[in-house]
Amino acid sequence: MYAASLLDGKMIEGIGTVVSLPEIVGGGYGEFWRCRRRYRVVKGGKASKKSSTTALWYILHMMKYPQANLLVVRQVHRTHVDSTFAQLNWAIRRLKVEHLWQASREPLELRYRPTGQRILFRGLDNVEKLASTTVTKGVLCWVWVEEAFEIAREADFDKLDLSAPRGQVSPPLFKQTTLTFNPWNENHWLKGRFFDRADEQVLAITTDYRCNEFLDDTDRALYEQMRLNNPRQYAVAGLGQWGHSEGLVFENWQVEAFSLQELRREGLRHVFGLDYGYTNDPTAFIAAAVDETHKVIYIYDEYYKTRMLNEDIAAMIKEKGYQKERIRADSAEPKSNDDLRRLGIGRIQAACKGPDSVNAGIARLQEYRLLVHERCVHTAAELAAYCWQQGVRDGTFINRPTDRDNHLMDALRYAMEDAPRTSTKRETPRRYGFRGGWTQ
Repeated sequence: MYAASLLDGKMIEGIGTVVSLPEIVGGGYGEFWRCRRRYRVVKGGKASKKSSTTALWYILHMMKYPQANLLVVRQVHRTHVDSTFAQLNWAIRRLKVEHLWQASREPLELRYRPTGQRILFRGLDNVEKLASTTVTKGVLCWVWVEEAFEIAREADFDKLDLSAPRGQVSPPLFKQTTLTFNPWNENHWLKGRFFDRADEQVLAITTDYRCNEFLDDTDRALYEQMRLNNPRQYAVAGLGQWGHSEGLVFENWQVEAFSLQELRREGLRHVFGLDYGYTNDPTAFIAAAVDETHKVIYIYDEYYKTRMLNEDIAAMIKEKGYQKERIRADSAEPKSNDDLRRLGIGRIQAACKGPDSVNAGIARLQEYRLLVHERCVHTAAELAAYCWQQGVRDGTFINRPTDRDNHLMDALRYAMEDAPRTSTKRETPRRYGFRGGWTQ
């Protein structure tokens, strides 16, 4: 069994194993780790280890406090399996305590074997089930809201806040709700609620990749390249600063944990785009489903990487299961398009380019609401940074986009050439086989 002081010492002992907490957890989260306030709110850039640190905190503290139970919440319940459930299981393995925990998928939960404490998973898409959540051992004193940016309405969070944690909690236990998220847009209610005013019950912090000592040199080089070439994207995706809405090319978009299975429904056209890059600019691939009737584009898959040879691009497309689809690619790279056809991507076609084609493509995209799947983090980062140019004299925005933070946006413009402009004959969409989503 773990000693009561396991969080205070440098080493912790399990059954047959000893691990070093500083080596496992790392630095940058000292205040977060010690906090006992009612709310801990962490916004951060990608790779800031906010979710992994939170998962480690909960596993360790569940083992320290034998009466504590945890409720983990996301906007959509089914998204837990590949995110929070996987992250907490990773923390268990990282701490080498797999023998002390039991995981089940029906229902989705984790149970601490020595005491029967439980980690429960719920979604705001089922408020009734959320309100009736109870535990038989101890108290439900902790709540973790992952990807809190997905919660579009503050009223929905208020419902959760009134539901859990609830009841009497006696020391040494304490009630606490932790929210973790990427700050894509400054207009989100999270900013006004937790960051714009001081509250002694709230710890609100910002973290970024620089506190993640587990990144390697290639990871850090990507952020340095972003800092030099795409400063606005770097501010949001790298440093965890709020995405500024002023001057953004696209404003009608949001990150949403929609179901990939639901995109199979009748009438959606699936489109695919590819923008080439190499040294400084990434190769960008995007997949989306277009609901022309309701004017919604569901962006559900992406790829974003520098120094990709054409052989690498072809292998990526095949691995995702899109090699038989029509893919619109940058017409400025005819040789690359020919190479991809030779490599088995037979339906790739050059995108149309002409006078004012960029602005025309942007204008068309602005007719739609853009819903970005949570896993498409590079797409969200570009949408949060892609802005109009400012005039040299007065600083006002002009009708010309900046030529950066736009690789996936270019790919999306190309892809939309294959979407009808009006509703056409409804046909059953094809079933695709990409990792982490659709099955054939």
